[in-house]
Amino acid sequence: MIKQTWQEKLHTLLNCDLKSLFPLAREKKRKLYFFVGPTNSGKTHRALQELMDADCGLYLAPLRLLALENYEVIKKSDIPVSLVTGEEEIIDEDAGHICSTIEMTNFNYDVDVCVIDEIQMLADADRGWAWVNAVVGAPADKVIVTGSVNALEAIKQIATYLDEELEVVKFKRKNPLEVLKKPTLLRNIEKETALIAFSRAEVLRLKSKLSKHHKVSVLYGNLSPEVRKEEAKRFREGKSDILVATDAIAMGLNLPIKTILFTTDSKFDGVQNRLLIPNEIIQIAGRAGRYGHHENGFIGATSQKVLEHIDKEFHSPLHTIKAPFSVKATTSQILSLSNHLKTDNLGEILRYFSRHMNFTGPFVAANISYMLELSHMLDKKKRLTLEEKYMLAGAPVSTRSPLIKSAYLFYINSIVDKKVVSYKSAIKTNGIAKTQLELLKAEDEVKKISLYLWMAYKLPDLFPDSKSAEHARVEVNRYCEASLKSNKFLKAPVKRESNHNSNRGRERRNRKRF
Repeated sequence: MIKQTWQEKLHTLLNCDLKSLFPLAREKKRKLYFFVGPTNSGKTHRALQELMDADCGLYLAPLRLLALENYEVIKKSDIPVSLVTGEEEIIDEDAGHICSTIEMTNFNYDVDVCVIDEIQMLADADRGWAWVNAVVGAPADKVIVTGSVNALEAIKQIATYLDEELEVVKFKRKNPLEVLKKPTLLRNIEKETALIAFSRAEVLRLKSKLSKHHKVSVLYGNLSPEVRKEEAKRFREGKSDILVATDAIAMGLNLPIKTILFTTDSKFDGVQNRLLIPNEIIQIAGRAGRYGHHENGFIGATSQKVLEHIDKEFHSPLHTIKAPFSVKATTSQILSLSNHLKTDNLGEILRYFSRHMNFTGPFVAANISYMLELSHMLDKKKRLTLEEKYMLAGAPVSTRSPLIKSAYLFYINSIVDKKVVSYKSAIKTNGIAKTQLELLKAEDEVKKISLYLWMAYKLPDLFPDSKSAEHARVEVNRYCEASLKSNKFLKAPVKRESNHNSNRGRERRNRKRF
């Protein structure tokens, strides 16, 4: 046997056939199905029926909320089912079905059917790799992906690369959508209307304004899945008549909305403030006119300028998702690169991976921004192994929140020192929030709890207090929900401190609370 040189080994490492990383999927004679269609076309319902008809299967969700919802749907059908997310496991030993968040996909669980929901998410810069891995590696005889038509060419390309049969099943919307001819003023909005804004502050401002004359539910990304579910339930059951939401409404929630009104035609996308594109408008607008509740759905806006843009983009074609599709490094690739580069600096290895890794097929090495940001903190901890750093770089951390960032650093230091961490709440949950800042602190506390539970899932010996954290999550969610149900005006908060020294001072104060 001829030994490879160092250069030859590095060349082999940096040139990867992605499908070879999923041996169980390659052993099976899989068939791919794309259930393609707009919102309110029944494609996901049909996919779930096929999943429940199978002896065993996986449902892979983009959100913990959707994994939980469909776990409950399957359970209500008297089918044993387990739930697996990044922060919890509810295991039924008799279950042949698992509902999971997509990042938690079990590639060693051989099943009859796998449903991969919201496939258009493979275009997401930070999370798209999880959908790519699921399509390429799901160990199922029948792999059903559901989503919008802009992902069709992407799935065709991946199927060609895999040399697997693809059947496209088209679904049509069950009732029509109509764009209103004139803008609708806030004083004229009717029941079963959803107002769309693109910031938490604007959602809460509109809620305060509308609460004088309406019962209002709200949905935005910073709310926990449990609170979003309760707010959606209030609207669904008619306990509130108006919904104010961000684009968090666009994924998965089925609500009896008759009319969607856009209050703006632009959003901040993390980099810049820009106009909404057809994909975003169509996905949100599709929530209007729930089949079985309304014969038609209506789309409008609260100003003429916004209405003109919404009308134009709604009637424009969707932007097709184009290759290449992002792929995240595996732990073994990180360790092998470390060996070749003679470094355990995670940031350096991640940057090298994104610049030099080549994949067979329509794929590219991902440069995942949040992992690079966390690696900068982790590389300062010399006693962490590279494998530990790579695992911890995948934690659910919002570094924009001083509370979450401080909690993460505290947990990391505890891991380095091998200290057991109990869960401690940083807030009081008596009564209701009187200001938006008090509500924001509660929302961040739920995220801190999610971070603790994620740590407990990965390192149960050092984070043994899951039960207390789960109990606290229930209490904090009740506080948030009670605050949102109240028609009392929430005073606008002072803007979060952005000064570096102010953040450092707040982080020192927060550390005492964990």
